[in-house]
Amino acid sequence: MELQPIPDYIDRNLKVLFVGFNPSIRSSETGHHFANPNNRFWTILYESGLTSTKLNPQEDRSLLNIGYGLSNIVARPTKEAAEITKEEYQQGRLELLEKINKYSPKVVCFVGKGVYQQFSKEKKVPWGKQTDSISNSIEFVAPSSSGLVRMKLDEIVSIYKQLHNYI
Repeated sequence: MELQPIPDYIDRNLKVLFVGFNPSIRSSETGHHFANPNNRFWTILYESGLTSTKLNPQEDRSLLNIGYGLSNIVARPTKEAAEITKEEYQQGRLELLEKINKYSPKVVCFVGKGVYQQFSKEKKVPWGKQTDSISNSIEFVAPSSSGLVRMKLDEIVSIYKQLHNYI
C-alpha cells in the first residue's frame, strides 16, 4: 500500500499556519496531522493556551475555526525526516512559499528548527520570531513536537506561548 499525503488545512488570513516536516506513517494511515501517539503537538497547543481544550488528531480540521492552519514543507509521508531528499525540500520550499504568499497567514510557525532551516536556507536559527522573513508573514520557529525531541515539555510550551505576542 502506497502512503498518501494528507491535506493541508489552510485558508486566507489565518492567525497561525503551523508547518511541519512531512506526514508521519501514522498520519498518512489516519489522514490526520500529528497523529503519532508520541507526538506532543496537541498537548503543546493546549498547554500553551493556543487552544482552549486538548484536541486530538481527528479534530485537526477544526483548527480552521479558530484561525489556525496546518501544512508541511514536504507532502510525502516517511518514517523519519531523514528520508526526505534535497529535491523534495527544494520543491516543498517553493510550494510552501507560494502558499504563504497566497493565503497570507499572520504568523507561520515552523514546528521544528530543521523545517525552518530547509525553508530559509539559514544554518543558525534562534527560537521564536525571526528577524528577516522571506515571506510576507511573521516567521516563528518553535521546537518540533516529536516525542524524539529531548527538550522538556514545559520548555517547549514556553516557546509556543510566545506566539500570543504576534496573534
